[in-house]
Amino acid sequence: MQNDTKKKVEEKVKLLPDEPGVYQFIDVDGKIIYVGKAKNLRKRVSSYFITKSDRNIKLRIMVKKIADILHIITTNESDALLLENNMIKQYQPRYNVLLKDDKTYPWICVTDEHFPRMFLTRHKLKDGSKYFGPYTSVATVKILLDLVKRIYPIRTCRLNLSPESIACNKYVVCLEYHLGNCKGPCVNRQQEDEYLESFAQAINIIKGNTSEVLKELTNKMNEAANKLNFEEAQLFKDKLQRLENYQSKSVIVNPSINDVDVFSLVCEGNVAYSNFMRVVNGAVVQAHTLEMKLGIEEEKEALLSMAIAEMIQRMDTLSHELIVPFKPDTELKNKIYSVPLRGDKLALLRLSEKNVRAYRLEKLKHLERTDPEKHVVRILNVIKLDLHLKKLPHRIECFDNSNFQGTNPVAACVVFIDAKPAKKEYRRFNVKTVEGPDDYASMEEIVFRRYSRVLREKSPLPNLIVVDGGKGQLNAAVQSLKKLQLYGKIPVLGLAKRLEEIYFPNDSIPLHLSKNSETLKILMQIRDEAHRFGIMFHRNKRSANFIKSELSEIKGVGKTSINKLMLEMKTVSAIKNTSKEKLSLIVGKRIAELIFNHFNEKK
Repeated sequence: MQNDTKKKVEEKVKLLPDEPGVYQFIDVDGKIIYVGKAKNLRKRVSSYFITKSDRNIKLRIMVKKIADILHIITTNESDALLLENNMIKQYQPRYNVLLKDDKTYPWICVTDEHFPRMFLTRHKLKDGSKYFGPYTSVATVKILLDLVKRIYPIRTCRLNLSPESIACNKYVVCLEYHLGNCKGPCVNRQQEDEYLESFAQAINIIKGNTSEVLKELTNKMNEAANKLNFEEAQLFKDKLQRLENYQSKSVIVNPSINDVDVFSLVCEGNVAYSNFMRVVNGAVVQAHTLEMKLGIEEEKEALLSMAIAEMIQRMDTLSHELIVPFKPDTELKNKIYSVPLRGDKLALLRLSEKNVRAYRLEKLKHLERTDPEKHVVRILNVIKLDLHLKKLPHRIECFDNSNFQGTNPVAACVVFIDAKPAKKEYRRFNVKTVEGPDDYASMEEIVFRRYSRVLREKSPLPNLIVVDGGKGQLNAAVQSLKKLQLYGKIPVLGLAKRLEEIYFPNDSIPLHLSKNSETLKILMQIRDEAHRFGIMFHRNKRSANFIKSELSEIKGVGKTSINKLMLEMKTVSAIKNTSKEKLSLIVGKRIAELIFNHFNEKK
């Protein structure tokens, strides 16, 4: 930032009011690069220009680009939050959290006309209609609309049913009338007042207020029964049963939890997910998940505030009580935050978090199926970020030692390319220079042998080396890399089994990644694959040594005869129980007699 521009910005900061509002940072090209909200504009904006050593790189770069500051004063912090949300969506500043919504969610539209209609739509228009949603599942909307239409006959046609049009007698009843799904308002067989009364109850079902509808249907059923109109009473009873059946499937917690909204937040790398659920009478009537690409504002309280502001705009209004995992950084008018520690409300919060993780998993599976290359690059970027690597780890190699009470020491090297096993690249090693169970010395020998050969043959070097074990095994691998002058050129780490701790050279404090971390899952998969491959080689070697010792102690029986027998008979036990005649067919009479006599003398 040039001196003149810097002075201009500093002057602007000093002149900012001590009031709530929204501020905009402008770069030299006049482009808005960041929009933020504040309880106190002057205090908040001036905090950006205080030098802090722990400040992230993105924030420092953004501050250097600020050439001008604009601000808008609002009446309160709640209005500032909503205004900030609108401006971020309008201008999409580079350093802000950006909401990602790559598909249109279904809504239920209630038209503003005579004899209103109710139908599913993916387009929310400003046409005077009321919209309920968004819903995450089309199937849920269809079930809900089907239930409503089975209980209340609602027209599905698009006719203009104004009083003048009906009076002209230009319409005739359709098939829906003959099926009993419509009462024929188009030919004046149903009055508008009666239709609107039923329609109001249908809207209550959509809103989740089923208790009022159940009460109304029960009263009508009893009234019809008292008048001995049993056929009509049976119709109301059928409708009651349908609604009660739907309600029993919908209720997931205590029905006394009435009209609350639930918000959860899960952050994964540079993306955050927030799930919204509306709960009425213990049933989830609406749900939606937002995906947010993180900018410089990465405090979880600010992210949760943004998610709540976005849902206020989408839903037009929220419930009085908001159940949240922690308090957001912005208070809202006429809203209270509940942070549950136990009970049914905590169960709702856990369900919301479960929805977030399911949504994220669905997105990842979709990406893996539709764009495998992009999926691989995303995973490699996550590993690079979590392990503080300089390059993407396209090729990862992992080492594991295996021995049994110091006998038959072997080692294995497995290779993962683009986070997937490359089995043709796997290598096995017999430990040659180490006697007894010495994991550190074995690791040092194997790593040295592996990469001295790689250098000699000019094969590709890995982008990351993983050692199965803690600090001891890691230090042994480092010694070999130093001898080969590869230390510092290839990142290396140790993965300890007990607590899945990640050790780096010259750092005594291990790195602990979340159990749900993709990076940790990949590292564990590589480590387990190395262990499996090493164990399999070790078992085969022990078995071969045992067979060799059993048959090779027979004088006069050579390797060729042993190989022929094992190829045919598979096991030593089968050879022991085979007749002399059958053995002679495989290795000849003389060798067969030696083997048969050897095992039968032992018996």
